[in-house]
Formats: sequence, C-alpha cells, structure tokens
Amino acid sequence: MIDRRRFLGALAAPVFAGALAAPVFASPAQAFGLQLFTLFDVLDMDVQGTLREVARIGYRDLQSSYSKQAGIYGMKPREFAAMVGELGMAWSSHHVPGEPRRIDPNAKPFLDASGRPRVFAKALNLRDNLHEIVDAIADGGPRYLVCAGVPTSTQADVDASIALLNRAGEACRKAGLMLSLHNHEAEFRPMGDSTPYEMILKHTRPEQLTMELDIGWAVKAGVDPVALFRRHPGRFGLWHVKDIDGQRGLPVPLGQGVIDYVPIFAAAGTAGMHHYYVEHDFPADPMASISTSMHYLKRILT
Repeated sequence: MIDRRRFLGALAAPVFAGALAAPVFASPAQAFGLQLFTLFDVLDMDVQGTLREVARIGYRDLQSSYSKQAGIYGMKPREFAAMVGELGMAWSSHHVPGEPRRIDPNAKPFLDASGRPRVFAKALNLRDNLHEIVDAIADGGPRYLVCAGVPTSTQADVDASIALLNRAGEACRKAGLMLSLHNHEAEFRPMGDSTPYEMILKHTRPEQLTMELDIGWAVKAGVDPVALFRRHPGRFGLWHVKDIDGQRGLPVPLGQGVIDYVPIFAAAGTAGMHHYYVEHDFPADPMASISTSMHYLKRILT
C-alpha cells in the first residue's frame, strides 16, 4: 500500500504508472459511463436538457443517485428509463444510502458553488426500506442497485453492515438485480489484523454482491487498485473512475490528478469490471468537468 502522508504531501508523478505492463483496451466493450451525482448542482434544474448535453459529450451509460428531488430526479423509475433511452443512453445502476444520512449538528453548512447550502431530498435507505427500493428499481430497468456506503467505524458496525449487505444481496438476487457496494476511504483503515473492506469481501458472496470500487477514494486511502483486483479477482463489477489532486486530496477531472488509469483499465478483466462511471464530487463547473474527463478517457481508451 502507498503511504497516505506521502500521497497527500509529496506526490509529483502519477501513481501506479508501472503497475501493469499490459496495454490498455484498444476499444473497450464498456460504454463511457457517468455517475450523475457529478451533476448534483445542475441536474435537477433541467433533467432532460442536462442529459441531452451529457449524451452530446459522449456518455452512453448512466448511474443515477439521490438528488434534490424525490424518486429518480422527480420521476418514477420507468419514466426515467424511458427518457434516458430516448436520448440514446442506457441506465445501468442506481445509488441508494445504506442507512439514513447522519448529519453532524456541529458541521459547517455544505455549500454549493454560489454559496447556498446544498439541499438533499430525503432518501429511502436499504436498512429501513429494502423491499420498497428493490421493487421500484427492479420495475425500472437497471441491473445494479448500489449501496452508497455502510457504517464501518467499529467492529459492531462492520458486523451489522455485513448482515445488511447479505440480506440486501439476497433480496436483489430474488428480484433479478445485483447488489453492489461503493466505498470511501474509511473502509480501508486498519481494524485488528484486517480492514473493514477485506472483512466485507470475506463475509459476502460474490453471486450476491459485486464491489463498486471508487478508485479515487481507494487510491487516496493508500490502496493499489491493481493489487486489490489480483487479491480478489472478479469481485469488482463496477468502478467509479475519479482522479485526485495530490496536494489537497480532493477530486479533480480525470487527467488533472495523480492517478494513471492506463494500467488500471488494463486490469479490467482481472477485476471483473462490467461498467465504469466517471465521478467528480461537486465540481465548480460540472459540465466542463465531465467534458475534460471524456477527453481523457477517449485519449487512453480509443
């Protein structure tokens, strides 16, 4: 693993540049994907118009998330699926919280680019609304239901989260869906002689849970994605493709940070990847960010 302090303070060159010698795919089978959370500050203003621009930029595979509106950007799943299809794109997955959002009363307001507090619609969560969520998404069309995160602060948290994931994974399987789990940094911190992430991999079944590796947060936590794929081949059906600024440790458009995605994409077969989604958390200019990231992907993948 890469030392996190070195990563944040002294990285001058892209990481993992020599992790794998094999060439990147000449023409990847997977469509260019986008996690729509990247567009949180603008999408709800004009869903159809924004998605039309997303398609024009070149994205063809979408992952939805919770937003400022209830439902799927104010729509029922079937309505959203129809809109996406009319624009020439596919809707392959949806993000939901594992538990209710925990708000720190002492935290500073979460502001958007204009300085206004961001507002999140109250979202259903897997712990309290599992079957309601599964039924809605199964009726709408996406193949994957992605848990955005689970508590992992203590061993008790990890044990409860594993139980939730196994329960949700079975419910998804019965409904014809596949459950996936997204990570942040905390899942990779040491806990005893392991990490929460490794415990989750060990105590869940591959046929019921595929991991959505957020490569940006994993790298920031000191993880080598290619080495992780080799330890657990086939477990990483989804990726969040995110770049990280080496000095501030914050997300940036692809190609502007420290992550070299050429060797990572070359290991897609080992990972078992089926879909990848560009993600940039709360960019100052969302459309400019996804355009920059698209240019980077086209350069390394075509």
